[in-house]
Amino acid sequence: MKRGVWIFIVLTCLALTAYTGSVKAAPKEKPVNVENCYMCHGPVKELHTMGKHSKVNCVNCHSGLEKHLKSPGPETRPVTDMSWEACGQCHKEQYESFMKEAYHRPARDEKSQLTNRSPNPFWDKLMMGHGFTKEHALTRSHKWMLIDHLVVDRAYGGRFQPKNGWQYVLEGGKAWDVLMDTKPDTKEHKAFLPQTAAAANPVCLQCKTQDQILDWAYMGDPDRGAKWSRTSFVPEFAKNLQHGLNCFVCHDPHAAKPRIVRDALIDALTRPDGDTLWHKDSKRTGIKVIDLGVRGYTRKIALLDRYDTRLQCGQCHVEYNCNPGYDPTNPDTSKYTVTMADRRTNHFPYKDVFELYDHYVNKVHFLDFKHALTGGLLWKAQHPEAEAFYNSKHSKAGVGCNDCHTPKVKDKKTGKVYTSHFAVTPRVQLKETCLRCHSNWTEEQARYVIDSIKAYTKGRMRKAEFWLSALIDKIVEAKKAGVDEETIKKAQDQHLRAHILWEFWTAENSDGFHNPDMARESLTMSVDESQKGIKLLNEAIAAKTLQK
Repeated sequence: MKRGVWIFIVLTCLALTAYTGSVKAAPKEKPVNVENCYMCHGPVKELHTMGKHSKVNCVNCHSGLEKHLKSPGPETRPVTDMSWEACGQCHKEQYESFMKEAYHRPARDEKSQLTNRSPNPFWDKLMMGHGFTKEHALTRSHKWMLIDHLVVDRAYGGRFQPKNGWQYVLEGGKAWDVLMDTKPDTKEHKAFLPQTAAAANPVCLQCKTQDQILDWAYMGDPDRGAKWSRTSFVPEFAKNLQHGLNCFVCHDPHAAKPRIVRDALIDALTRPDGDTLWHKDSKRTGIKVIDLGVRGYTRKIALLDRYDTRLQCGQCHVEYNCNPGYDPTNPDTSKYTVTMADRRTNHFPYKDVFELYDHYVNKVHFLDFKHALTGGLLWKAQHPEAEAFYNSKHSKAGVGCNDCHTPKVKDKKTGKVYTSHFAVTPRVQLKETCLRCHSNWTEEQARYVIDSIKAYTKGRMRKAEFWLSALIDKIVEAKKAGVDEETIKKAQDQHLRAHILWEFWTAENSDGFHNPDMARESLTMSVDESQKGIKLLNEAIAAKTLQK
């Protein structure tokens, strides 16, 4: 071939690359007539024909279509590509920013360390009896989130380990390219290593990945047609998962519109009593719930009227229950009275910290664990960033999670503006986040403001922890002194109230920055509730002493 022809071909390819923004991978299979797919997949037709992906052929994300179309049925069901690369072949900048490593925070950095930000030094005492005392580590990049969950000491009892030792902290991508099952033939979910716990279950994995989205019935209800459920053997379930935070969790792949898929959030937003933060918001984002269940069981998604990161990020950065526990109305606390067969083990309150006591104790009737020293039932928070942020000053001003964590940036080579998916603290990218609104600040000043707010909140947390520790000691003392059971129960209830108002902020990952006013009010209330419990018991102990 002549040199001039080669140059023409190269220039043509470059022109096409510049036009599309990325070089698309060639489809693995011959494109299909989408109308043939629509014949059975009515909800997909509704979605696919409404958005920018209407011209994208099914073979871009599904393989085995030709065989399925010739002989439709579960036995020829196509394979759906759950990988980040499925979207990354077209959305290059978003994919590359998502896969970018965030080295600003070490792996497996315990929240309870004195050098860190949260609950030191009372954590193990205040949470005694809960698996989070085995390891409670800070978050890393989204691409690492499934891997980090699988190796954490509290989840699988040390069963899953890196293939390459500690060098795994630099490895991303598919989970089982990095990890191995050290007990592949063991049909037990238990602690295999000292000071570990086997606290993981299928529901807690719903926030780490949605690889299972097609094989999971709504709410994780057991169904003979669904491969996985709330009651599945979790090590086996985990070994079928590969990708942390799939793109389709927030972006509908058919409609190319914002969505939510987390079943417990959809359930909360459609509760008849309409009691969530979203329901009380006069400017709330509208949702359209769609049942995608062509597989013989219910599967739901919800399209959003617009991008709303309080809902999209709130699928995972949220307080939710994902484990068995205790019904406080049941006097039997010798074992879990709420098992994984119960829908309460897949539940979102979607409420702020001040509503949680009433919600869990009086409405849902669920508490997580029994404190090892006091014997009282307590609650364990997950990561309530969405609820903390919801009515904050930033939120009311129209700021979203994306403005601070996944801002709009410009590609230095192409000049293209896109949404960065490098989801990190704004401290790492202050020019793109804080300084866009606070233009009169320097980066140093922005960092100083952030650190000052966090420092104040951490001080409040330390004080709340001191008084919670003192209340625990007082309950133990009162029991030894023979204080009556009714008074002990009142003190345990004070402990629960104080605990909720504090523990919300140990799980919330901003040290109160998302809502400093709420953090201060909640943590000072926690101190008040602890002191009320101590006063109650001091009076009871004094009365008991006088009786003697």
